[in-house]
Amino acid sequence: QVQLVESGGGLVQPGGSLRLSCAASGSIFSINVMGWYRQAHGKQRELVAVISRQGNTNYADSVKDRFSISRDNARNTVSLQMNNLKPEDTAVYYCHAGGVIITGTNDEYDHWGQGTQVTVSS
Repeated sequence: QVQLVESGGGLVQPGGSLRLSCAASGSIFSINVMGWYRQAHGKQRELVAVISRQGNTNYADSVKDRFSISRDNARNTVSLQMNNLKPEDTAVYYCHAGGVIITGTNDEYDHWGQGTQVTVSS
């Protein structure tokens, strides 16, 4: 059983910063890709940023130069530093772990966290 637990969401004023963290737990051998997605009210879930096990990153155009993703492979954690937040960044942010291999198996699965609310408002 793999669990992803997010933390760090909240209410922040425009121009402010937040840091989201996500920890994966369970009998994990390795995780291929970790990342963050978000879903605003009434909209589809969209990619925010992803990072491979090797450290290669990909960002949505709307967050480039404002957000930074990082991960710790040894601890199975991923973080998202969000700077210069805008009202349009308001959404539920979901942690994603792709290609998770459980110790003792060769099967790969994807997992999602429960989500954490980020609200940017004055």
